[in-house]
Amino acid sequence: MNVTIENILLVGSILLLISIVAGKTSYRFGVPTLLLFLTIGMLAGSEGIGGIHFDNPKIAQFIGIVSLNFILFSGGLDTNWKSVQPILKEGILLSTLGVLLTAVSLGLFVWYVTDFTIYESLLLGSIVSSTDAAAVFSILRSKSLSLKSNIRPTLELESGSNDPMAYVLTIAFLNLVMYRDQDVLTIFPLFVQQMALGAMAGFVFGKLSKFTINHISLDFEGLYPVLSIALMFITFSATDFMGGNGFLAIYICAVYLGNADLIHKKTILKMYDGLAWLMQIVLFLTLGLLVFPSRIVPYIGVGMMISLFLIFFARPVGVFLSLMFVKMGLKPRLYISWVGLRGAVPIVFATYPLLAGIVQADMIFNIVFFISVTSILLQGTTLPMVAKWLKVVEQDENKTLSETDKLILDIPKSSLQEFEIQPGMYAAGRRIVDLHFPDSAFIVMIRRGGSYIRPGGSTTILADDVLMVIADNQEDFEQVKTSLYKMG
Repeated sequence: MNVTIENILLVGSILLLISIVAGKTSYRFGVPTLLLFLTIGMLAGSEGIGGIHFDNPKIAQFIGIVSLNFILFSGGLDTNWKSVQPILKEGILLSTLGVLLTAVSLGLFVWYVTDFTIYESLLLGSIVSSTDAAAVFSILRSKSLSLKSNIRPTLELESGSNDPMAYVLTIAFLNLVMYRDQDVLTIFPLFVQQMALGAMAGFVFGKLSKFTINHISLDFEGLYPVLSIALMFITFSATDFMGGNGFLAIYICAVYLGNADLIHKKTILKMYDGLAWLMQIVLFLTLGLLVFPSRIVPYIGVGMMISLFLIFFARPVGVFLSLMFVKMGLKPRLYISWVGLRGAVPIVFATYPLLAGIVQADMIFNIVFFISVTSILLQGTTLPMVAKWLKVVEQDENKTLSETDKLILDIPKSSLQEFEIQPGMYAAGRRIVDLHFPDSAFIVMIRRGGSYIRPGGSTTILADDVLMVIADNQEDFEQVKTSLYKMG
C-alpha cells in the first residue's frame, strides 16, 4: 500500500473502529480494553498481520505527550475536591515519596540481576515508578468499582499526580547516564524546581482559565470546549517553558476548573470524557505499532523477574513506607499496593533513552514494555477479585455516583421547584455562573414572559423571571434560595 494521506486515514480509522468494537466485548472475558488496544497495535505492526512499519520513537513520544495532556486533564476535571481533601496528604506522599522509594528499590534489584550500571538501573526503575493515570482511570471506571472509605480518590489522586515525579527522576538519571561527571545530588534542585513551578503554574493557569471561559463571549456553545483545549495546551507548554512540570500543572489546573462554576461545564466535561478515551486508544495503538515483539522475546526471563519484583515488593515497599505515619488499615494499604498499574506512561518515558541514544536504550524499552503488559494483564484483570477478597468494596446498594458523573449522565434530580425573581433581588441582572449554586442544583428552564428559555452558565437572570430548579434534597433548595434572594 502506498503511503498517502488517504491511506493513513483509512488504516487509522479502521484500527480505531476495530479497537472500539473489540473493546465493547473485551470485559466479558476479563481483558482490560487498554491491553486490547495495545495488542491491536502490535498485530497491525511490521511483525503482525497488518505489516505497518512504524519505528519512530520521536513521533510516538509526541503522540504520547499530547495524549497524556488530554488524559490527565480529563482525570483532573473529574476529581471532586471535597473527596480529595481528606486524603490529600496520602495522595501527595504516594505520588512523591512512594514513587521515589519504588524507583530506588526496583533500581537496586535491576542492578543486582542485570549487567546495567547503577545509574542505568535506577533509570529503568524511575521509568516504571509511577502508576499510570490512563490505566487507573480507565479500569476503575470501566469496572464500576465502588471502594470503601477513601481508597478510590486516593488511587485517582496518586495516579493523576505521580507522573511528574517519575518524569523528573527519569530525566535526572538519564542525564547521569549520559554525563557521568554529574553528581546524583543534581536531582534535588531539579525536583524542587519542577514541582514548585508546576504546582504554582497549575493554580495560576486554573484561575486564568476560569476567568477566560466565564468572561469571553463566544457565539457558539461548541467553541467553549475548543477554548478549554487551547488553555490546556497553553498551561502545559508555558509551564514547561518556565522550567516547571507541565503534567503537574495541567492536572492541578483541571482539578481547579472541575470544581469551579463554569459556563457550559456539562458540554466541556462530555467532550473531555470522549477525547480521553480517543487519546487512550490512539496512544496504545501507537505504542503497539512501535514495539517489535521479536525484540522482546530475549528479555522475557529478566523482564518477568523485574515485573514480579515490582508488583510484589517494590510497589508495596513504596506504599507502606510512604504511608507509615498515616492512619489507614492494612487491607486498604494492600489494595493500594495492588493497584500499581503500569501502562502507557512508562512506555512513553522509555522513548527518552531511545532518543538520547544511550547504549542500553533498546533493552530498557523492551523490558519496560513487557512490564507494562504484565502489569495490566495481571493486576488490571484482578482488581474486582482482589477488592472482594480484601473486603474493601462497597455493597451494590451503597454505590454512589460523583456529581460529575451525574452531570455527564443527565441523571434527574429528586425534585423540582420554581423560584420567581423580584426586582431588586440579588440574582436580578446576574449571570447564572456568578450565583454559586450548590453542586447538585441546576436551573433547567427559565420562564420569561410568555416564552421558555433553556439557560446556560452565561445566561443573565432578569427581574420577573421564573426559574425551574432541580436538586437532590431540601437542603440544596435552601442554598438556592440564599443564592437567589439575598439582597445585593
